[in-house]
Amino acid sequence: MAHRADDLASLLADADHAVVLTGAGISTESGIPDFRSPGGLWERYDPMEVASLTTFVTEPERFWRFHRPRIDGLAGVEPNAAHRAVAELERRGIVKALVTQNIDRLHARAGSPAPIEVHGALDRGSCLRCGAAVSMDELVARADAAEDGVPRCACGFPMKSGVVLFGEPLPADAIEAAHAEAEHADVMLVIGSSLLVAPVSELPALTLRRGGRLAILTESETPYDEMAEVRLHGRAGEVMAEVVAALDRRAA
Repeated sequence: MAHRADDLASLLADADHAVVLTGAGISTESGIPDFRSPGGLWERYDPMEVASLTTFVTEPERFWRFHRPRIDGLAGVEPNAAHRAVAELERRGIVKALVTQNIDRLHARAGSPAPIEVHGALDRGSCLRCGAAVSMDELVARADAAEDGVPRCACGFPMKSGVVLFGEPLPADAIEAAHAEAEHADVMLVIGSSLLVAPVSELPALTLRRGGRLAILTESETPYDEMAEVRLHGRAGEVMAEVVAALDRRAA
């Protein structure tokens, strides 16, 4: 059976504790590429060579040559209709929590009050040696001022952004919060995630195990497709705008 936006709207309307989980696919309509998709960046680069904690520590110049264009690429990027729809569902109290794999901060800019960012975010810089923190603007300014393009802390150690690197542990507080929300959810809506990267890929199973229901909106297939009560394909912005409109019709 082909599902429609109305089916997802009904599922969300009946939920007591709906949780949204998003991946790179929700941001592609804003012009941010999905690194893992066919033709993506990780087909051209080995992430362990250019985006790992080891490279950052041992070859900071090489790391920042790769990382800086990723930061600059977000300039002028805006939240799309899917980000805004999720924020609207949170504002209405329909969605109780948002977990995201994305580092682009578009959810926060769209109005989501407290996204759980399990892979960190491009909103700050930090020093792994002394723990000092700076804003993203300050981090970029320090990189611009450095001859080698590497921003450095006052203690002299290279600084990194708030993005979790390959080989770096995920933030424990975010992972704990994501697990707690998944276990509490009676509906989990997955938008734009392939559900292939652990530990986030385990979250739908936690919801299903406690008797919750699963909805998936992605253009590609996922390992959970057969377990989803509502399965939608298509562009996230278009579909989520239709979902909000369907909820409006129910409330009229």
